[in-house]
Amino acid sequence: MKRTKIVDLVHTAEFDRQVCVKGWVRTRRGNKNVAFIALNDGSTIHTIQVVVDVARFGEEFLKPVTTGACLCVTGLLVASQGQGQAAEIQAETIEIYGTADPAVYPLQKKGHSLEFLREIAYLRPRTNTFGAIFRLRHHLAYAIHDYFNRQGFYYFHTPLITGSDAEGAGSMFQVTTLDVAHPPKTEEGRIDYSQDFFGHMTNLTVSGQLEGELGAMALGGVYTFGPTFRAENSNTPRHLAEFWMIEPEIAFNDIHDNMNLAEAFLKYVIAYALKHGKDDIEFLAKMYDPELIDRLNFIIDNRFVRLTYTEGIEILEKSGRKFEFPVYWGVDLQSEHERYLVEEHCKCPVILTDYPKDIKAFYMKQNDDGKTVRAMDVLFPKIGEIIGGSEREADYDKLMTRIHELNMDIDSLWWYLDTRKFGTAPHAGFGLGFERLLLFVTGMQNIRDVIPFPRTPKNAEF
Repeated sequence: MKRTKIVDLVHTAEFDRQVCVKGWVRTRRGNKNVAFIALNDGSTIHTIQVVVDVARFGEEFLKPVTTGACLCVTGLLVASQGQGQAAEIQAETIEIYGTADPAVYPLQKKGHSLEFLREIAYLRPRTNTFGAIFRLRHHLAYAIHDYFNRQGFYYFHTPLITGSDAEGAGSMFQVTTLDVAHPPKTEEGRIDYSQDFFGHMTNLTVSGQLEGELGAMALGGVYTFGPTFRAENSNTPRHLAEFWMIEPEIAFNDIHDNMNLAEAFLKYVIAYALKHGKDDIEFLAKMYDPELIDRLNFIIDNRFVRLTYTEGIEILEKSGRKFEFPVYWGVDLQSEHERYLVEEHCKCPVILTDYPKDIKAFYMKQNDDGKTVRAMDVLFPKIGEIIGGSEREADYDKLMTRIHELNMDIDSLWWYLDTRKFGTAPHAGFGLGFERLLLFVTGMQNIRDVIPFPRTPKNAEF
């Protein structure tokens, strides 16, 4: 008999029919006459109850049916007589695919801490919490592709191995085939990268933005969605060494178009998650964050207020609030500053623009005042910055001057500079850290809990 997913049974009204389900045992309870097995197959947060006549199967046969065991069950789907579920299955056949010894199975008991579950990342997707998170991860990923496809963007694959640093800030993972213990040297005593696989020093990318700009200069509007890497030795709830980024780049857009796109995009994907991941979001709200659903609707229902960085600084200075980090014009705003603007002053999402050029990347378009650039950060409640972007500098001479000011390596960026010599155009874009979006949508506190296999300092086991 063809398998039916449990998600298609838990809300059904079509009873008294034969079904086949396959999944993992969450719990088993009962007595010597009847057993009740809660089965989950990953398609939903919910389980289906399997009612087993013990005499029919025998106690010895059912002995291995413990938490974690994998079963194939066929039987009659009927309206449930108990509370908590609409349907249940009266088992007619049970096949045990795999057992899970209760003495050693790590998930035998409930109530494990999130910290413990990170240590067994290979099993944690089987828990209710992480099943919900990873289904929501799927829904959001699909929504991102769906949104950009509907808007006429092209999905553009940028390289994971690169010879440039998009941020100009280092902290990259080097990629090499040289003998790291005894690398070849030049006459000057430097490492001879001409003998390396690519012929020069290469790293894992920190961003697909620069290559995305090249795509925008040909296709009009593109977006990247892929893994990026940063070698910062940061063991905090907000840092990963490997994470996923969404980076649209759009020819002929200015900073205002960029803000409009970011607002519409965020509202779309959050609304999609609320609609298609409703059961999972409700579970996470119940277990971890009672304000989660209200906060998600808060984003959808409110227009994003737009302030300049200077206006934001003035608001913070006049707030009377004693912040941990001092506020003054030119400071790189901290999460506490951003959250004050969103949660207490504006009481809605905020887009800050026109930041001091000294705290922003080289590629951002300079304003006429010579002090600020057309940057934008989208600020959310609880999380602070969720999107960072800008109108890009299209003027070759201004870009060259800024690169010299920052003492950046021009030789590794010649191809990027050439786009300003051959048919340059106004363009803009932004970056969204996928895991940061997931933190907001799931209500989780630690970024390691929204990616299946977190890569952090001293942690890349599985």
